[in-house]
Amino acid sequence: MHEPTSEPVDPLAASAERTVKPIGATAASPEPTSDRQLLEKLVFSNLQEAKAARRWNIGMRLAWLVFAVAAFWLLRNDNAPANNPTSIHTATVEIKGEIASGADASAENIVLAMRSALEDTGSQALVLVINSPGGSPVQAGIINDEIHRLKAIYKKPIYAVVEESCASAAYYIAAATDKIYVDKASIVGSIGVLMDGFGFTGLMDKLGVERRLMTAGENKGFLDPFSPQTEAQRKHAQSMLNQIHAQFIDAVKKGRGDRLKETPEMFSGLFWSGQQAVEMGLADDMGSLDMVARDVVKAEDITDYTRRENVAERLAKRFGAAMGAGAWQAMRSSVTLR
Repeated sequence: MHEPTSEPVDPLAASAERTVKPIGATAASPEPTSDRQLLEKLVFSNLQEAKAARRWNIGMRLAWLVFAVAAFWLLRNDNAPANNPTSIHTATVEIKGEIASGADASAENIVLAMRSALEDTGSQALVLVINSPGGSPVQAGIINDEIHRLKAIYKKPIYAVVEESCASAAYYIAAATDKIYVDKASIVGSIGVLMDGFGFTGLMDKLGVERRLMTAGENKGFLDPFSPQTEAQRKHAQSMLNQIHAQFIDAVKKGRGDRLKETPEMFSGLFWSGQQAVEMGLADDMGSLDMVARDVVKAEDITDYTRRENVAERLAKRFGAAMGAGAWQAMRSSVTLR
């Protein structure tokens, strides 16, 4: 028997035979993401974020540009008088709500509206439509003085028509008009002045709370509700209130003249119905806006000159930011009667 002979095996060839396999002979495993792909994704993401941020910035700048242009245009034209003659009509200006600086019924708004109404050659008279509980004596005093001045300049009558209420500072204004018309149930009068506040010193003593207030000037903190009020401070405040009250009374007497049927209570701060006000001479007659336009002015067409919130102010409120409101105010450049 012959034994099979074996040929020597090359170990390198055997190893190569084991490791080298045809392409596709086995299932392909997923290729791992390369560093280059990750870098590309990161760069693409950053570019997208930069584009979005740039679009946002451009949009905001355009919005503020539109706001600034609108505000500038309105500021430039807001106070422009109505110079073009119009048809015959009765001009009106509303005085509604609190009379205060910054409010709709501020002296600035009312005076500009009255001036525009009287400058219009088509307006035959100005009617102030009043529905207000009062407010600032300073604002009311400015409007009162301006009514007297405008009547002398334009030689047109100015009337007041009272709706629900014409009290305190509102009556301060009405007293300067040529005639006051009321509804029989209107509230009229309240010719007085007040300064209100609170005092908590007794409560603080009971709670064992100590108020630490430092001032330069012995009377600097006399309206502080947590500090006691001295008799001298009370007298000083009362003297100031009496002086403002006297100014109010003088304005009413100047405006109403001999029509007033004075009583001890007329200037006490009490208020009356429209019917009582006519009987006391605080008002002239019953009447509504339509009646005054039709029967007194003889011009039934009514044109409202009241200054209302404009586009720029609405934009400032919509943006809601203090920057917007502050910018508008910059561009535009507590005793109460109630």
